[in-house]
Amino acid sequence: MDTAKREEKIRLWFAMWLRQQDLGIRELFAPDAVYTESWGPQYHGCEAILHWFQEWNTRGTVLEWEIRQFFHKDGQTVVEWYFRNQMQDGRVEAFDGVTLVVWNAAGQIQSLKEFGCNCDTYDPYQNGPAPHFRDETARWF
Repeated sequence: MDTAKREEKIRLWFAMWLRQQDLGIRELFAPDAVYTESWGPQYHGCEAILHWFQEWNTRGTVLEWEIRQFFHKDGQTVVEWYFRNQMQDGRVEAFDGVTLVVWNAAGQIQSLKEFGCNCDTYDPYQNGPAPHFRDETARWF
């Protein structure tokens, strides 16, 4: 499968979240696919991924999922992105991320792993050689 097709499929996955609509999850993911979120949950199988997608969209809304760039090597694609959502309790979450996709021979996602990065960065050495870290709980990713 060429890189343009891979990118199209990843864009479709992001669009599903933005629209809160299944536009072909069963075709996109292999039946035995594994999806790992950046903060730990892991979904085994396409049906579990579909259930998670439908259930999550009852609790929150993806406001932005902006693709910044793609990298391709052999049967893998990496995509860098920015993500922002709002949960029903009003909480807004935003972070930068990277997704590693492994494709199967049929052009479906076999494995997908997300990695998150806090957008609220700072320099702990700004005021000298000793680090000064914020007194806050680490983010979930």
